[in-house]
Amino acid sequence: MAKTSILNKKSLDFLKKYLNNASPTGYEWDGQKIWMDYLKPYVDEFITDTYGTAVGVINPKAKYKVVIEGHADEISWYVNYISDNGLIYVIRNGGSDHMIAPSKIVNIHTKKGIVKGVFGWPAIHTRDKAKEETPKIENITIDVGAKDKAEVEKMGVHVGCVITYPDEFHILNKDKFVCRALDNRMGGFMIAEVARLLHENKKKLPFGLYITNSVQEEIGLRGAEMITQTIKPNVAIVTDVTHDTTTPMIDRKKEGHLELGLGPVVAYAPAVQQKLRDLITDTAEKNKIPFQRSALSRATGTDTDAFAYSNGGVASALISLPLRYMHTTVEMVHRDDVENVIKLIYESLLNIKDGETFSYFK
Repeated sequence: MAKTSILNKKSLDFLKKYLNNASPTGYEWDGQKIWMDYLKPYVDEFITDTYGTAVGVINPKAKYKVVIEGHADEISWYVNYISDNGLIYVIRNGGSDHMIAPSKIVNIHTKKGIVKGVFGWPAIHTRDKAKEETPKIENITIDVGAKDKAEVEKMGVHVGCVITYPDEFHILNKDKFVCRALDNRMGGFMIAEVARLLHENKKKLPFGLYITNSVQEEIGLRGAEMITQTIKPNVAIVTDVTHDTTTPMIDRKKEGHLELGLGPVVAYAPAVQQKLRDLITDTAEKNKIPFQRSALSRATGTDTDAFAYSNGGVASALISLPLRYMHTTVEMVHRDDVENVIKLIYESLLNIKDGETFSYFK
């Protein structure tokens, strides 16, 4: 663990509450309310939009605008078809992993409240060992204990109900945070902590700071695409998760070498504005914040792309949190990395000057 932790009990209580609340893509508003309640003492005002993105603003009258951003949504499933014998077939809402579904408990969100179900799977005794089928969208089904379709519908379940996993936050070996939806509830948590530290340390920024928790990243960066047009920022520092590549079945020659506990990951990609990235890496070196580097071909696959290529071009950078087991219910991050991402964003903000263009031609 870090020598002097910047996370306090209130921080960790917020993180637990924020993670344990389901926030599937398109249904993020309850989680956004939890996030806004925590952030309220540290900002001057909030902006929200039609689809649920929430932004805490410091210095709202300032002309020069800097965004720090994470995304609020988590992957989930939709009810797609209910069979005559009461089994539920699903489609993805985001990049949900069919391979981990069998034997998982699920929460089906209905107007009547949560309906519990399970992703069933045929017993090992009944499967053909010579040609075992793997789980796929076509053969995974949810059983809610109903005898037929009518009974399922009587429970309030219908096509379009969203489905999440109930797995909750816990800590392994004192310093590993484990939960579903660390991608990217950790981002929302970390930018909120940056706002808290600015407030507690009485730091006055020379620009407007827009602490942005975007919706609908998991289905194509849609929330960021919308809110960047509203804010019209000059700079955007985005934080999301990236893969720890040290676990089995990951090819480091393809994915690069990234590891829990070795610090934030600074992205190299066309969407990343190089002078802004240099400011971030210089800040890390000056403040002795450990960091790793990652090269990303073409797009970053994060909200960085949405901000960078908006409004005629916004200087954007990506600081990622290494994570194991992405899009499972046991996503894992290292507490030290969480604290160092917070520190790196915080210290980088203190180095951005009002009116800075980051021009390559100066």
